[in-house]
Amino acid sequence: MAAEYPWALSMHQIESCNCDHGCGCQFGGFPTSENGSCEAILGLQVITGHFNELDLAGLKMVFVAAWPKAIHEGNGKGALFIDNAATAEQVTALATIMSGQAGGMPVEAIAGTFTEFEGPIMTDIEMDPQDHTSTVAITGILEAAQTPHINPVTGLENRVHITYPDGGFMWDDGFIGKTSALKVDHGNLVFDYKDTFAAKAIVNWPNG
Repeated sequence: MAAEYPWALSMHQIESCNCDHGCGCQFGGFPTSENGSCEAILGLQVITGHFNELDLAGLKMVFVAAWPKAIHEGNGKGALFIDNAATAEQVTALATIMSGQAGGMPVEAIAGTFTEFEGPIMTDIEMDPQDHTSTVAITGILEAAQTPHINPVTGLENRVHITYPDGGFMWDDGFIGKTSALKVDHGNLVFDYKDTFAAKAIVNWPNG
């Protein structure tokens, strides 16, 4: 697939999920949420990217997902939102990449875990990628906001990093915080959390 669909994306990824701080999915493969599910919102803003010769820089997406148990156990439901600023050709390119149809990791592996998926859904996306205070919003549909951890003794911010020296599945180095908002109400994707795991990272997903 890589030869037929050469693509690459370098993006700001604003990752918020319902796991406890540290995210069991990242390190042990299983969620640490109270009900054992994995529910997440990922805001993605392309820094540089292409699909074949088509430039994708500057485009914004939001990926929403919910799995009843661990991600690798499947039966997930999800949705992909793409900002209205994208052209029809760019929308097709992003949807092809994010659905795994163009090959490449991590999207190809993640795509196989869904039994229900909606999109691409065109909408206006508000996104502000910052190291510890990122926000993502679609009016009337979803919101994710991140904030640093606070040291309970000193009251100062704890600026935390998680690093994978040999490379991670989604990202290699992330700014870690917690959610002040994590909610969606769209069809059969409905959840509302706060004070759960949050990470902001630069992801680099090349497939040619």
